[in-house]
Amino acid sequence: MQPVYEAGDILEAHIVKGFLEQWGIEVHISGYYLQGGIGELPVSGLVRLWVADEAVARARQALAAYHDT
Repeated sequence: MQPVYEAGDILEAHIVKGFLEQWGIEVHISGYYLQGGIGELPVSGLVRLWVADEAVARARQALAAYHDT
């Protein structure tokens, strides 16, 4: 698995996850519970979306379309 997207928060992560799943890409969210540690942990880079190695190219293509909208 490889990270393909760094979300600003859990809400954004779920929105992007849903978008990728519409493309048929299975997504795992890491850092789900780390936002509770803000103030003790760095604010950026906590929530990431991961996909299988074989889905990375398709996920990047989908994310490019997501950013164009």
